[in-house]
Amino acid sequence: RNVRVPQDLDAIVIGSGVGGLGVAALLAKVGKKVVVLEQHDRAGGCCHTFSEKGFEFDVGIHYIGDMLENEMFRCIVDQMTNGQLQWEAMDNPYEEVVLGPLENRRVYHIYSGEHRFTQELKKCFPGEEKAIDEFMRLIKKCGQGVWFMAVLKLIPSLIAKFLVYSGLINRLSYFFRYGTRSLAEVVNGLTGNKDLRAVFCYIFGTYGKPPKEASFSMHSLLLCHFMPGAWYPKGGASEIAFHMIPVIEKAGGAVFVRAPVNRILLNDAKEAIGVSVMKGHEEVHVHAPIIISDAGIFNTYQQLLPKEVQTMSAIQKQLSLVKHGEGALSVFLGLDGTKEELGLEAKNYWIYSETCFPSRMEGYLKGNRDEALKSLPLVFLASPSAKDSTWEQRKPGKSTLTVVSFAPYSWFEEWKDDKVKNRGADYKELKDTLINSLLEVVYQIFPKTKNKIEYMDAGTPITNQHYLASPKGEIYGADHDTSRFSTDVCISMRPQTPIKNLYLTGQDVFLCGFAGALAGAMLCGSAVLNRNLYVDVFNLCRKLKQAKTKTQ
Repeated sequence: RNVRVPQDLDAIVIGSGVGGLGVAALLAKVGKKVVVLEQHDRAGGCCHTFSEKGFEFDVGIHYIGDMLENEMFRCIVDQMTNGQLQWEAMDNPYEEVVLGPLENRRVYHIYSGEHRFTQELKKCFPGEEKAIDEFMRLIKKCGQGVWFMAVLKLIPSLIAKFLVYSGLINRLSYFFRYGTRSLAEVVNGLTGNKDLRAVFCYIFGTYGKPPKEASFSMHSLLLCHFMPGAWYPKGGASEIAFHMIPVIEKAGGAVFVRAPVNRILLNDAKEAIGVSVMKGHEEVHVHAPIIISDAGIFNTYQQLLPKEVQTMSAIQKQLSLVKHGEGALSVFLGLDGTKEELGLEAKNYWIYSETCFPSRMEGYLKGNRDEALKSLPLVFLASPSAKDSTWEQRKPGKSTLTVVSFAPYSWFEEWKDDKVKNRGADYKELKDTLINSLLEVVYQIFPKTKNKIEYMDAGTPITNQHYLASPKGEIYGADHDTSRFSTDVCISMRPQTPIKNLYLTGQDVFLCGFAGALAGAMLCGSAVLNRNLYVDVFNLCRKLKQAKTKTQ
């Protein structure tokens, strides 16, 4: 259908991931007319869903933490969705850590609530109380210190540089003190018990770095994020975009899909003034005083800016500080049967084939592709359908399972230029090897799913490259290794770019995942509007809590 782009735009957002939709919704809340342009045929980025053979699959939302009512994070999400997006708590325990080969398998339950989490760990590891208490103390100190990261990106650049180069920020914040220390180094210093080390480290898949390269602070932040519990969007992940779009439209804005931006338009003074969108083989130019990119730092700087601007030293410096995140693998399974019939639950399974998985993970990523894909060291397994109470009425008698792992982009690069869904027999053979090795794991955890699979397919890093426009098939944006958490990188990666009127939003501005991308949107909105949106939300949360206290 022929849809007209609104006139007199206040801003254009490139990409409809949650960082793009989020900042567009925030600007719309203060009356700004914003257009969001998405290259895919549906909005949402990693929050989109797709349907095949009567099944609906979530691409990237597996669970979200910290969704307690009237708390800061929940208030931000409610603002961006006008309170229309509902959340359902998952089971408790909400995760199971499965360690070791089948003949010597140990299962550890991860409970929500700080007290329960700690007590259950101590029951499983008698004699390790001291290590567990110290681990909890450190993750709380580091996790709570993440606010300093937001502050450094909000305050004027000169003040941020003073705080960093004077060493003050490291003294003030555990988050930065431990940011460049590896998870393995800190955990190995606490205990010699290999299973306890593994349980301390189990959640590294949520940001995609093995413990030797992962930042202890990033890891702490994730554990703190899920400490209050885990939630899932009611109605599935597509509800996120579905409830953000009306907020954007109400202010006169719009979200367009199948609208690939091929370059950012600059004037003679090298200021951003608009974007060029491909409509068939034609270029359509759209202008606005503010251009915001949710396409990630690599796409924005290396694909969307003219060559002579890419070589600017300020842009090259930013690019030199980051590298691509690891490529992601997904397997989608459609099953015949209800969750009760198949024994599926609203919880996640982290399955590690060996206890000493840090070294196994490194060997896997550097190993031979065809052999490595037969036995993955890390598998995340969950049932999206079991987490959603509306599923049964939407898709009666059906269920879904999603399996996620990681693999280098280079393993699949030879097929990157082939047509999607028609990449040749050898690519299909490789996907079948992957699916078959993962099915063994699925049947071990959910034996009742055997012979119940009606649909299966796999997504590789090149699938992500096509649908999500991620340059190397990554799902978490720029890499989350220890160097990303140095104060120098932190103050360099801000919403403001070296190009006037061009801003960045999403995962690369702050951190990965749904919460990280939304924080990126908050920082970007603050920079564009020149006001601290966190203060606004904090005051709103306080009012809501006071109102709740009065009614009780």
